[in-house]
Amino acid sequence: MTKHVPVLLDDVMAALGDARGRRIIDATFGAGGYTRAFLSAGAIVTAFDRDPHVLDDAAAVKSEFGDRFTFLAQPFSTMACLEGEYDAVVFDLGISSMQIDVPARGFSFRGDGPLDMRMSGAGMSAADLIESSDADTLAKILRDYGDVKKAAVLARAMKGALPKTTAALCGLIHNPRDVAPVFQALRIAVNDEMGEVTRALAAVPGLLRAGGKCICVTFHSLEDRVVKNTFRAWTTAPGDPRLPSVAAAGFSMIPAVTPSQAELDKNPRARSAHMRGVIKSY
Repeated sequence: MTKHVPVLLDDVMAALGDARGRRIIDATFGAGGYTRAFLSAGAIVTAFDRDPHVLDDAAAVKSEFGDRFTFLAQPFSTMACLEGEYDAVVFDLGISSMQIDVPARGFSFRGDGPLDMRMSGAGMSAADLIESSDADTLAKILRDYGDVKKAAVLARAMKGALPKTTAALCGLIHNPRDVAPVFQALRIAVNDEMGEVTRALAAVPGLLRAGGKCICVTFHSLEDRVVKNTFRAWTTAPGDPRLPSVAAAGFSMIPAVTPSQAELDKNPRARSAHMRGVIKSY
């Protein structure tokens, strides 16, 4: 299994500035790459992750850093339950190498496994979603979350075959270019990824102190659009005709960043990454 390499870590750390004594929320603990970097820089970290496979890594970080680290085994959309003010909230969105590279989890089309795709291991799997949804609903998922061509045709084929494995699903996809988008679309739907991001971002303004920062690293256009539009709303002045419903700006933008060629040479999976951030003004 490929070790997950945190993407744009140096840029995230630069955007955060001096982390000593700062209270940081790592919304996506994963293998702990960001969290370890924050803690090593002197921060106090509260981390979220709904994936039970990360519990051993979280325990190892806890044993090393003690009371400066708190881990919550729940979706980051629940962060509104936190009390007090924080200096930063950081999201490393998308899927991790440790999820993609385990065939038994069903996230990847590169190895055969059960058609699962659940980050938490609970709830409806991708196979369950196909079986319980009608063809029109499946086609909408494929279009909205994967921009899949001939989505209606593929949805009907999926309903007819009811695939239970990743290989069986791949066998239904005739256009090789559609394979990755189909898997992405089902994964997003199974894990309600867009809803999770939207709910979590809605909680951020109430958690940040004045001068606090929200930093998001995204990997596909759908989540990046949610982040970009949210940050645009937060940084648009009242009365601006582009967003007439905005009540107050309250934030300023941090310049967006993409991976350097040196980072891409070391970690090709970083190629689609974008880092966006904002600073709370008051």
